[in-house]
Amino acid sequence: MDQRSPTVYRTKSWRSRRRVVTVAGAAALLLAGYLLGRWQDTPAEPVISTPAAATAAPPAQAPPSAAPSASPEATAIRYAVLQAESATELSGVETEKTDDEGGGENVGWVNRDDYLRFDNFDFGAVAATKAEIRMSSGARITGRVQIRLDSRDAAPVGELSVSNTGSWQSWQTGTAVLQPVTGTHTVFLTFTSDEDDEFVNINWLRFEH
Repeated sequence: MDQRSPTVYRTKSWRSRRRVVTVAGAAALLLAGYLLGRWQDTPAEPVISTPAAATAAPPAQAPPSAAPSASPEATAIRYAVLQAESATELSGVETEKTDDEGGGENVGWVNRDDYLRFDNFDFGAVAATKAEIRMSSGARITGRVQIRLDSRDAAPVGELSVSNTGSWQSWQTGTAVLQPVTGTHTVFLTFTSDEDDEFVNINWLRFEH
């Protein structure tokens, strides 16, 4: 019986082992690649950092500065127009339709010792220093319109002379200078003349600072 040559046997055996080693190596590489991919896909554990303790207290904030108080002029009241026919009390006079701007009524047939009274008028903290009076006259005589506070017999705080304006419906605005007035008062509009006759119509009164 012929025996195989040792050289041929070793050659075949070596080739077989080489194939086994190659296959095993390839399998090992595939496994390693798979494991490496799984490792890379695994999310890393979150790292929780502890904030360092403050080494110094934050600087103290300066308290807000107080807002400047408003000046009296900034809070001055803008006075409403006092319509003569709307006075709290009308004494010795009558009302009539007016031809003045804005329409409405005026007070007429005004003689000396007649008066209008306006209750609880608030002048505010900033003094009123003048008054505008809307008036007309067709009289042949002159007279004065006077402003008094709290009593019809009090001394006038301002007054205005009246003379003929052209007719009883020819309106003009006169300005009376006032002693400075603040606070809340009853306002009287009084009338005086040297003659006992009607001498003026009044449409409205408005105070100004």
